[in-house]
Amino acid sequence: MKILAVSDRVMDRLYQADVKQQFPDIDLLIGCGDLPYYYLDFLVSAMDVPMVYVLGNHDQGPQYTADGGIIKGVRGGQNIHARTIHYENKLLIAGLEGSMRYRSQAPLMYTDTEMRQQIARLVPRLLLNRQRYGRYLDILVTHSPPLGVHDRSDIAHTGFKSFHTFLKLFKPRYLLHGHIHIYRQNETRITQVEETSVINVYPYRILDFD
Repeated sequence: MKILAVSDRVMDRLYQADVKQQFPDIDLLIGCGDLPYYYLDFLVSAMDVPMVYVLGNHDQGPQYTADGGIIKGVRGGQNIHARTIHYENKLLIAGLEGSMRYRSQAPLMYTDTEMRQQIARLVPRLLLNRQRYGRYLDILVTHSPPLGVHDRSDIAHTGFKSFHTFLKLFKPRYLLHGHIHIYRQNETRITQVEETSVINVYPYRILDFD
């Protein structure tokens, strides 16, 4: 199965009519946040494949089309924050939205304690996955990275410590995140944490999942 994951930046290479010809064998789209709904809608429609996604800290409020319409989500996509899905009876996928809280009461931002509460919402289904399928999870989709992995020193771009506990307990094969913009070719994009490959997908990345 081939996955196209995207985050944080609208890419001209993807936002064009022949995107399916450029990437003909994509089976699933994954959105890691901070992208306009119109862009994600376009990818779903143009590539004619499903999408699962989480929201980033800048995805606040309704978004508007050029003709004044209001978009409240990705048509053809599933918001998987604090949810798990069994995609095509092959992949166990879960999601956690948002960034570290840097503004009081702002939506889509969490303290580490608040993120632990969001993780707790996933636990019953993860335990059921283990019972049914012999594993908890294949892919965790997030906007922010774990603390100390690909993150930055400012509070807005600090990762979540609670993600380390999640990875230790539930052992997904991948954690896909965005939020951290990369501008140099030599910056680290993939880091092994416990049994999980943590991958910064900014601005897009293709993964083969065997």
